[in-house]
Amino acid sequence: MEFKAIVDVKAHDATDCAIVGTYENGDLGVAARHIDAQTAGAIEKLHANGDFSGKVGDTLLLPMPAGTAASRVLLVGLGSRTGFGRKQYRKALQSAATALGKTGAVDAIIYLPLEEVGDLDILYRARMVAELFCVQAYKVPDLKTGTKPKTPKLKTVSVATDNARSSKAAADGLAIGEAIGSGIAFARDLGNLPPNVCTPTYLGNSALQLAKEWPSIKAKALDAAAIKALKMGAFLAVTQGSDQPPRLIVCEYRGTRKNVAPICLVGKGITFDSGGISLKDPPAMDEMKFDMSGAGTVLGVLRAVAELKLPINLVVIVAACENMPSGGAIKPADIVTTMSGQTVEILNTDAEGRLVLCDAITYSRRFKPAAVIDVATLTGACIIALGNHFSGLMSNDESLAGELSAAGARADDRAWALPIGEEYVDQLKSNFADIANVGGREGGACTAASFLSKFAKDLSWAHLDIAGTAWLGGSQKGSTGRPVPLLVDFLVKRAGSK
Repeated sequence: MEFKAIVDVKAHDATDCAIVGTYENGDLGVAARHIDAQTAGAIEKLHANGDFSGKVGDTLLLPMPAGTAASRVLLVGLGSRTGFGRKQYRKALQSAATALGKTGAVDAIIYLPLEEVGDLDILYRARMVAELFCVQAYKVPDLKTGTKPKTPKLKTVSVATDNARSSKAAADGLAIGEAIGSGIAFARDLGNLPPNVCTPTYLGNSALQLAKEWPSIKAKALDAAAIKALKMGAFLAVTQGSDQPPRLIVCEYRGTRKNVAPICLVGKGITFDSGGISLKDPPAMDEMKFDMSGAGTVLGVLRAVAELKLPINLVVIVAACENMPSGGAIKPADIVTTMSGQTVEILNTDAEGRLVLCDAITYSRRFKPAAVIDVATLTGACIIALGNHFSGLMSNDESLAGELSAAGARADDRAWALPIGEEYVDQLKSNFADIANVGGREGGACTAASFLSKFAKDLSWAHLDIAGTAWLGGSQKGSTGRPVPLLVDFLVKRAGSK
């Protein structure tokens, strides 16, 4: 799908479909007023007759409207003008994308960004268009043998602006939104694949393929022997129960001078999590294929950054393996030695994410990073605390945490700060090792992050627990691609400040 920014306030340009907004009570939006004039008051009549209410997200398609340059006009409800903000704008765009996808339109012009949307400038209004239309066009990579859905006919989406300067800003926003959409799709594809396809080796090959596609990326996938040579005892302990070989995936993107310290993203890549010897309950265990969503996220962000050619240096590290029960699997009471030299007593083999992450965080130090952010479906406790709406955010750097929280708000991919500290570390005391890998039921998300903080000392570090946001269950089961939007927004902002 191609996205363009054009100057067309009065809805004069020819198109297969003009998408215009109307508010409640017959209050017409910017372009709707011009379309109404061109069609002898047709839109006002629809309002007056009660055929279109203008409620947020309502849509009505007008085929072949006489007097306009558009083959179709899609009316989209915006709700109350005084109450029209970010949330309403997003819902209107989602409804427009859904309705447009059911038509035979090959191209469309969206006039909704002409409306005032709270404090959102035209760049963000256009960015949201591209991101949401990309998300709407996404198709799950299923392995069904029946007839596949038809490929959508829509090829070009244009955003109308009111002047050349706004058009340039909108084009920049569209580029960011399209890259976010591409990163989301990449992450969702990896997450939605079955675990017998998306193995650690598959994740490694996906990273290597990114490097082939983008010359700005260098990638390598280290095998078990190389991981052992690095003395990553915690990582290797998790993988020892599986027949699938592990991979330590390391990708470097260079978009600016070599001496500029990189941002490092660390992703948890457990391609299937049975819980190991501490076996999970059978219901919903199939969803544990999504336990590599942290890995999918950071690789999706890498793709978006490469597409945008951001002037920033980025390192992506993924610790990829399975957590399986077998005669060779780690057991409760085992003690392992991490890459940092600290020892860990395994009290619960289902608390494996922190074991692979602690070694990956230690490995990140060799890049002398400006900041390290790990992304992981780490704890069910985070879902209990925040539900499926917010990712958990924990950090040893208030400034970094503030940047990530602000990025999440801008991207509508929000994170909520939770505490870490010695009080939680005290719950992890062990009689036999430097630290235990679990600390009881209370504050589970906080104790998990506090465990990781022991390996992030002297780093500017943040942890995103995405256990509640990375996928949906039930009838809508599938990867969401979160928090790709949050992290891309963060990196765009960081790159702009250099």
